[in-house]
Amino acid sequence: MLEFLSVCEQAARAGGQVLLDWQNRFTTREKGLRDLVTEADVASQQAIRDILLGRFPDHDFLGEEDASFPAAIKTSPKSQYRWIVDPLDGTANYVHHLPAFAVTIALQKAEETVLGIVFDPIANELYHAVKGEGTFLNGKSVQTSGCTSPEQAMVAVSFAPNVPRGSIEIARFIEALHSCQSVRRLGSAALNLAYLAAGRLDAYWATSVKIWDVAAGLLMVEEAGGTVSRLDGGPLDLNNPEFLASASQPLQGEMLQILSRVAG
Repeated sequence: MLEFLSVCEQAARAGGQVLLDWQNRFTTREKGLRDLVTEADVASQQAIRDILLGRFPDHDFLGEEDASFPAAIKTSPKSQYRWIVDPLDGTANYVHHLPAFAVTIALQKAEETVLGIVFDPIANELYHAVKGEGTFLNGKSVQTSGCTSPEQAMVAVSFAPNVPRGSIEIARFIEALHSCQSVRRLGSAALNLAYLAAGRLDAYWATSVKIWDVAAGLLMVEEAGGTVSRLDGGPLDLNNPEFLASASQPLQGEMLQILSRVAG
């Protein structure tokens, strides 16, 4: 696993450097309503792919910029290992020069996430987790805050870019706003989960993210002592990641109750 971690870190830092190099010279185009993608995404993913598959050519690779994602999910794997990559999580922040975007890479073995990295190139913060070995920030072990009460919790949420007025996502946000100490929408699922693992946030829920956004970060939360489930309390389906993650089991229970007050 040490070799996997070393190569993964090298790939994440290379992807992050591409993002920094491109930030002042990209153009944007629409990938969906208010959902921007840049040439930087593609260049970052290519740099990451070259490093990972250059060292492990027999491994499978699923990147956020692969247009064939639906087909990729259905394709029989050629390896027990699969790299899952988002080369730029927080695209809108990146486009607007807000310093809250990241590269995130996860490694699955037989469909179980065993390694994850989230790299913030602006802050030069590299979070990593290895299954059974804990979560680390720049090499130092981190833990969730252990917060147990919504009234003391800073929580985060992700919305779809085109969330409609009156939607259940807005209703849940309002319910949490009235129940928690504070609510944030930071614009990067990967960083939300990394921050939760490091004790900077206390809970985070999302219904509009993809496997490449959260595979690494969810492992980090669990390895840092947090808990993760679907919004109905059931086990997470990583291929359809609608979930709540919290710093502690008591807070998870309280947050599930808060979010369930809104009918689906």
